Amino acid sequence: MKAKPRKVVIIGAGSVGTAYIYALLQTGLASEIALIDIDEKAVAGEVMDLSHGLPFIPPVSIHAGDYSDCRNAHLIVVTAGAKQKPGQSRTDLVRNNASIIRSICESIKEHSTDAVLVMVTNPVDILTHIALHNLGWPRQRVIGSGTVLDTARLKYMLSRHCGIDARNVHAYVLGEHGDSEMVAWSMAHIAGVQIERYCQLCQGCDAQQQHKRIAEQVRNSAYHIIDYKGSTYYGIGMSLVRISQAILRDEHSVLTVSVELEGEYNLSGLCLSVPCVVAENGVERIIDTELSAAENKGLKKSAEILQKLLEDVSD
Repeated sequence: MKAKPRKVVIIGAGSVGTAYIYALLQTGLASEIALIDIDEKAVAGEVMDLSHGLPFIPPVSIHAGDYSDCRNAHLIVVTAGAKQKPGQSRTDLVRNNASIIRSICESIKEHSTDAVLVMVTNPVDILTHIALHNLGWPRQRVIGSGTVLDTARLKYMLSRHCGIDARNVHAYVLGEHGDSEMVAWSMAHIAGVQIERYCQLCQGCDAQQQHKRIAEQVRNSAYHIIDYKGSTYYGIGMSLVRISQAILRDEHSVLTVSVELEGEYNLSGLCLSVPCVVAENGVERIIDTELSAAENKGLKKSAEILQKLLEDVSD
């Protein structure tokens, strides 16, 4: 039986979009990739460069696309957006990117599609909300990359601290993909052992102090990378491959993508990251679990910050 074609459309040929394509090409997940950007010359160059590596990877076609490619796409990934200029406020940047995302959504709407859209452009939670309400699609089909990368950073740092393979560490970063994000320590475990109990088994480890230090490292990771090399793209590129894998392979994976809440965690009307079951149609289910009192307070604070920013952009 012939495999079902899996087409991915990437909107945005900057460093994040091309890092994602480079990582995606090597997985064999997609059978067709279309790259769209207003800079057609840059797209032509990226496609040519990437195409020269096709003999080394699983079969896939890649081409410079346009919005008509969305019609038969399985997945649309949006990385396009403006970078913050010197002296520009965060609100002005958000308004600028919101305008770009609204324009992209209008172009997508011209072509009927059942694709899942993954928003990557920052601030991802705000722009996911804007894309969802401009497209008018069901909320499960418009999601943000959210804290999938932040969660990976948390697992990595816990694995180094505990001396455990990162694949055996299960922990989640919730809320805004940004300064108000919070670690749900009550949900963290290693090999089924809740993290607080696991820490008690280790001698000479001040769990509370170490957890605070690790959470700060996760929160500040992007700032350090930007300070060292100007921007981040490899980590987000690989995290996008992970999200793509869950969708294109219908995996029903639990990922902390950004999705609009409708009463889950006692929050409504805004997008932020919580554990979700992700499959071929996007978010199949939101895992609405009980958090500690401190974690609920942190998640609520993160939601309030996002709500204020959303109101500022809507003014």
